[in-house]
Amino acid sequence: MLKLPVAVQVYSVREDAAKDFQGTMQKIKDMGYQGVELAGLYGLPAEEVRRILDLIGLAAISAHVPIHELMADAEGTIDQYVTIGCSYIAIPHLDEDMRPGTPGFLEFVANLPAIARKCRDKGLTLLYHNHDFEFVRMENGEYGLDYLYQTVPSDLLQTELDTCWINVAGESPAAYIRKYANRCPVVHFKDFFMGDRSKGGKLYELIGTKVEKSERNSTFEFRPIGQGLQNVPEMLQAAQESGAKWIVVEQDLSVGRTSLEAIEMSVKYLRSL
Repeated sequence: MLKLPVAVQVYSVREDAAKDFQGTMQKIKDMGYQGVELAGLYGLPAEEVRRILDLIGLAAISAHVPIHELMADAEGTIDQYVTIGCSYIAIPHLDEDMRPGTPGFLEFVANLPAIARKCRDKGLTLLYHNHDFEFVRMENGEYGLDYLYQTVPSDLLQTELDTCWINVAGESPAAYIRKYANRCPVVHFKDFFMGDRSKGGKLYELIGTKVEKSERNSTFEFRPIGQGLQNVPEMLQAAQESGAKWIVVEQDLSVGRTSLEAIEMSVKYLRSL
């Protein structure tokens, strides 16, 4: 039974939001979503984003904010999301030279507490949103993702576990949610189909990694919640029992239907549970 409020990551409908932010937010509200997680401000000042969301009645629970923006101007960037009314800021991804297995990752982890403290001082909580590239072993045998959460304390950094990428990495999404019980306020629900894991292939074209056509995993497809391989009831139970505050639907790319149609299918499925 669904007991948690459901939001959508606006990146899922980024083209619609860029063309008509207010109209797209109204459609999201009409579908039954209670909140949004932002991914950029679509050329609008923070005050206008706040006005639109307040008018429509959507909570601005969080925002994906690139680490480079936070490093360049932490206070100014954070202030924007304070103005909008967000409770969380999430680091959405890392460039290749900052990922686990590179010297840049250790530097990233070392610099994170200072950014987290600035968020905390302004009443926001910093989250980290994973992909599957964090699931590589460090020298001590731990996954990079676990190293991050063991190195930066929970009073500074909370999780935003992405259930799709945990599964793609070969781990159980529900088990990982339970592993970080009471440190998982926002959980990304994302469904997918992958016909043959052994074919590998790069999947990160959407987040700035250049991928040649021959390198793509042609068997991989993002899907609406309930239409793919994920055990959604199991994930939902784990989230509800582990202290999650919000479920966030995210679908990076929609195939065979519009992005708005896809997120509507997702929220209807979740409401049916």
